[in-house]
Amino acid sequence: MSKETLLKKEFKESDVQRVRNLVNKDFTSGVKVQTGYRKASYKHKEGDIWEESGKKWTIKNGIKQNITKLDEAKKALRIPLRCPKCNGPMEHWLAKKMYKIHGFCFDPCTVDYEDSLKKAGLYKQYEQRMIKGNAREVVKDIENWVLDSVNDKHTFVTEQGAIEDWGGMNEKTKEKILKDLKEFTTIMRKHIE
Repeated sequence: MSKETLLKKEFKESDVQRVRNLVNKDFTSGVKVQTGYRKASYKHKEGDIWEESGKKWTIKNGIKQNITKLDEAKKALRIPLRCPKCNGPMEHWLAKKMYKIHGFCFDPCTVDYEDSLKKAGLYKQYEQRMIKGNAREVVKDIENWVLDSVNDKHTFVTEQGAIEDWGGMNEKTKEKILKDLKEFTTIMRKHIE
């Protein structure tokens, strides 16, 4: 083939305009004119929040994103790569735990914080507050475990579709366990508070 036959195709004006739009990063501009129904469109900027089709949307880093109810939960669980206080790496095995408690890394931030509490004579109060907080969570975990065990139906479906009852607790046993649980949580909460 000769060089003349390779590029005999002419480009349409719409093709040229489309390439110009891509080069200028104008992805929303159309190149063809059409008649008929046209949906109203709005140009949103970085950080705008709007509702469309029953969903909330925003633009982050130039990308349109859906805002969900779980965004706050995801944000709370996210651990940064670097400490927000000292800008050090969050590499220590206790860094994740300390970030959830204090909002900064273990070493040096938590170590320095606890050292300053010791110097100020406030470490005993801090230590008691931490121990009581842990004890409250343990009591909650035990309570949830017992309630789940008592309320479990102990019924299973076999491969053939038959329902088998593997002998759950009788009502008298359930009442005794719930009474003991109530006593336990009452006593523990008195000691914790």
